[in-house]
Amino acid sequence: MFETIRYNVIDGVAWVYLNRPDKLNAFTRQMNREIKDAVKRASFDDEVRCIVITGEGRAFCSGQDLSEVDENMDHGQVLREYYGPMIKQIRNCEKPIIAAVNGVAAGAGFSLALACDFRLVFEKASFINAFIHVGLIPDSGNLYFLSQLVGLAKAAELAILGEKILADDAVAMGLATRKIPMDTWNEDVAEFAARLAAMPTKAIGIIKRSLKATSSLSFDDYLEQEAQGQRLAGLTNDHREGVAAFMEKRKPVYSGQ
Repeated sequence: MFETIRYNVIDGVAWVYLNRPDKLNAFTRQMNREIKDAVKRASFDDEVRCIVITGEGRAFCSGQDLSEVDENMDHGQVLREYYGPMIKQIRNCEKPIIAAVNGVAAGAGFSLALACDFRLVFEKASFINAFIHVGLIPDSGNLYFLSQLVGLAKAAELAILGEKILADDAVAMGLATRKIPMDTWNEDVAEFAARLAAMPTKAIGIIKRSLKATSSLSFDDYLEQEAQGQRLAGLTNDHREGVAAFMEKRKPVYSGQ
């Protein structure tokens, strides 16, 4: 079904591999569509409780494949038709999404990583807002997510100067969840994904929904949404299991329901 990505589900984790390693996993319009479709499939699959997006080869994603760019291109329309829908699908997914950044994440590849909930970075990975180097602005939600993570001043610095951000610096400024060494990369990413897949999935979705609401609701309205969310969480099987496990002094076994 997919040609530019690989998709498989193992033990509750959907693995999405960007699969154009000879092009450093640069985006094509087909890849935009396939990533969107893969995340949508995982969102509606009850077996899936966590999603990992990573790259094949030595890069995470180097951004737009310039072979699809020409001087007559309407860049705004490309964003509306391809990049925007992909990023919206990721942001609207209520299951936890990990960007396993195995190499360079440049341009819209950086934006893709920013749209995810967690960013695990390979020790030799890097981020770069490369748009400025070709006279463009960061797109695919880049500044929206970046300013929330590092603040407006730092986001402006990263966008305007377009300097490379190494793994240690990404962790220090809050861009990355953690740095993972080469020797344990595969094991540590899989372990982190398995941890999320074993958690109360519906509660995670409500947390994600609540976090998005903080930027658009008044405090009073947020408290009402919080109350509604807590009501829904309280009706889940996982809440009942968590309480039972606490009372019985055992480790809970969540089903994601």
